[in-house]
Amino acid sequence: MIEPDGPVPPYRQLAEILAERIQRAEWQPNRPIPSELQLVQEFGVARGTVRRAVAVLREQGLVFTVAHRGTYVATPSPDPDQG
Repeated sequence: MIEPDGPVPPYRQLAEILAERIQRAEWQPNRPIPSELQLVQEFGVARGTVRRAVAVLREQGLVFTVAHRGTYVATPSPDPDQG
């Protein structure tokens, strides 16, 4: 799944995979995503890779983190084109 030597850095590849899960509604809004350890084990990447991928999702507004609680799927903002 993750190509460590590919042209796209592993954390970006992982961020794309996780974003797809959110967009396909595999993970529901306001519900936690799997823990860092679970993602490390599932994808066979370093914890730092998971952290960077989650940071990308946070920058994109797809997730938010609550201290000592975890990272949650953000509620999608309404599409301004669908009035």
